[in-house]
Amino acid sequence: MSKLDFSDEYTEQFSRHLRLPKFGRAAQEKIAAAKIFIAGAGGLGSAAVTYLATIGLKKIGLIDNDTVEISNLPRQIIHDPAKVGELKVDSAAQRIKQLNPKMELGIYKERLKANNILGIIKKYDLVIDGTDNFASKYLLNDAGVIANVPLIHAGVLRFSGQVLTIQPKESACYRCIFKEPPSPGTVPDCSEAGILNTVAGIIGLVQATEAIKLITGLGELLTNRLLVFDALSMKFRNIEIRRDPDCPVCGQKPTIKTVADLKIVECQD
Repeated sequence: MSKLDFSDEYTEQFSRHLRLPKFGRAAQEKIAAAKIFIAGAGGLGSAAVTYLATIGLKKIGLIDNDTVEISNLPRQIIHDPAKVGELKVDSAAQRIKQLNPKMELGIYKERLKANNILGIIKKYDLVIDGTDNFASKYLLNDAGVIANVPLIHAGVLRFSGQVLTIQPKESACYRCIFKEPPSPGTVPDCSEAGILNTVAGIIGLVQATEAIKLITGLGELLTNRLLVFDALSMKFRNIEIRRDPDCPVCGQKPTIKTVADLKIVECQD
């Protein structure tokens, strides 16, 4: 990694980072070389990408094939009323370029599938899960383990949310906790059960913070512990978890080992 040119302008822009204990120039240089992929430009992705776009990253990748709807606006803060009807990635790209015109931006106007996910995530240092369906979450988890790309999982519903950072084959993965997706129709999504807009923002920013910690090596990651947030009681709690030796993707005898195996959890159009 080449050394950054800490010009007067750059030093002033990131002065509050550079003054942080144990952060300084070394951490900022790691950030400047990092490439982060965000799956989803909805509530979680909007919060995460808005802050990550301003920290000096080398590249952000963003995937989503949905369009902006008026019901998205309360929580998907990267979009505005004028963007209703546009592809979310196009809307988000315009705002990201305003926040950081110098950063490289990778835009994917498609849905994550078994036949494209590995080729995409291998280009990045880590993945942030901003998706809103179980198929995508299992696909991201399995592909991350296979490709050895760290994943910061999150989910939100009603007044609560959860976050888990996954270091492939070092820490517990999503399937270590939840072996298989729930049966269709047994768990409501946000469109059915609702979601408080600030919950998506809080959890998305926890994901962004985990990404910064993972890149810089600072602090303790949310590995082997599931962070659960309840907005009504305003409480965070940690649930300790362990790698499952029988996990179908990261266990001792995995059954999900190749791209072909990912089709069992492929997202549906």
